[in-house]
Amino acid sequence: MAPMLTLQNIQDAAVRLRGHVLDTPCVESKTLSQIVGAQVFLKFENLQFTASFKERGACNKLSQLSPEEQQRGVIAMSAGNHAQGVAYHAQRLGLHAVIVMPRFTPGVKVERTRGFGAEVVLHGDTLEESRAHAYALAEERGLTFVHPYDDEAVAAGQGTLGLEMLQAVPDLDTLIIAVGGGGLISGVATGAKAIRPGIEIVGVQTARFPAMVNAIKGTQHPQGTSTIAEGIAVGTPGTITREVIARLVDDLVLVQEGDIEQAVLMLLEIEKTLVEGAGAAGLAALVRYPERFRGKKVGLVLCGGNIDPLLLAAIIERGMVRSGRLARIKVSARDIPGVLARITATVAEAGANIEEVHHQRAFTMLAAQNVEIELVLQTRGKAHVQQVLEQLRAAHMEADLI
Repeated sequence: MAPMLTLQNIQDAAVRLRGHVLDTPCVESKTLSQIVGAQVFLKFENLQFTASFKERGACNKLSQLSPEEQQRGVIAMSAGNHAQGVAYHAQRLGLHAVIVMPRFTPGVKVERTRGFGAEVVLHGDTLEESRAHAYALAEERGLTFVHPYDDEAVAAGQGTLGLEMLQAVPDLDTLIIAVGGGGLISGVATGAKAIRPGIEIVGVQTARFPAMVNAIKGTQHPQGTSTIAEGIAVGTPGTITREVIARLVDDLVLVQEGDIEQAVLMLLEIEKTLVEGAGAAGLAALVRYPERFRGKKVGLVLCGGNIDPLLLAAIIERGMVRSGRLARIKVSARDIPGVLARITATVAEAGANIEEVHHQRAFTMLAAQNVEIELVLQTRGKAHVQQVLEQLRAAHMEADLI
C-alpha cells in the first residue's frame, strides 16, 4: 500500500521549500468581494518565478531524490507549467532534466523550458503519446519520472500553499481549487482539513474536461477536445489523487468557457493581475454560483499566469463585446454624397469612437439607391450603444445593433 498523504508530509515539504519558492501573498480583494457577496481572498501563485504553483511539487520531489537518482537525472511529460517547474528546480539543484512535450507545443513554451537548461524532446501528437514516450525513455535511460500530479511528494509540495493560506487567514470557511489531475486539491485538502477540520473544499473543473467529476460523482459528462483552461485539461484523473478527493473534498463543480473568460478579464481589470484560464477557474465558480458561497470567507488560488498573448487579446476583445464596450451596428441611409460624413459626425457627437467601417453597396437587400454601412464602435457600455443608435435614428437613418 502506498504511503498516505499526511499533514506531516506537507509540513516537511514546507521546510524543504523554504527559500526556494515564494510564500506568495494571500490578500482580500474588496472589489471582488462586493461583486460576488462573499469575502474573497486571493493566493497569488502566478507570482512564482515560473508563474505557477507547479514549482512547489517539483521542488519537493527533486529535493528527496537519492544521490544515485540525482546523478542519473529526471524526466517529466508536460506541455505547460509542470515542465517549467521541473526544469527550473532541476537546474537549481544541478540535475539533468529531460522534458517530453507534444509536437504541437507552442514554441515559446519549448524555448522557455530549454532556457532552464532542460533537454526538450518533442514527441507525439497527443499528451498520451508523449507520456508513453516519457515512460519508455525513463526506463531506457534510468531516469526518475516526475509525475505532474499522481505522486505523493508532488501533491505534498502543492499542499504547502494551503498551509500558507491558513497562516495568512486562519478563519477561511471555504477553499475553491482548480482540478485537473488533482495534485493541487489533494495536497491542499489534506493539509487544510488536518488544521481546520470544518473547512469546506470545493474543486472546479471546466465542463469540457470533467474527468474527475465523472470519476467521483459517477456522472457521464462528455469530454471535449480543447479549453482555454489547458492547465486543467486532464483526460485521466490520478489514482492517488482520486482517493484523496473522494475522502476529503466536499464538492466538485463545473464551469463553462465563458465563465473562465470573464474571470480572466475580471482579474486583469480589477486586480491588475494576469492569470491563465486554469488560474481563473476558482473565480469562475464563484461568479457562476454566487448563492452557494454568499457571506462566506473564501480562498481562491490564482494557480498560474502563463497565458498565450494572442489568447489573452481574444479574451479581452470578446469581453469588451459582452459588456457592450465594443459594438457592431448597421446603419442604412440614402446613397448620396456626404452620407458617410454625416454618419461618422453623428457617432462622434454621441461620444463613441469608430474602430472599423464596412461600406456595403453590392451585397445588400436594400433598394439600389440606399447604402448599408457597418460600424464597429468603442463605447462606454450597453446604455451608451443605445444612445448612439437613438441619435442616428433622430438624424433620419435606420440603425440597429448587429
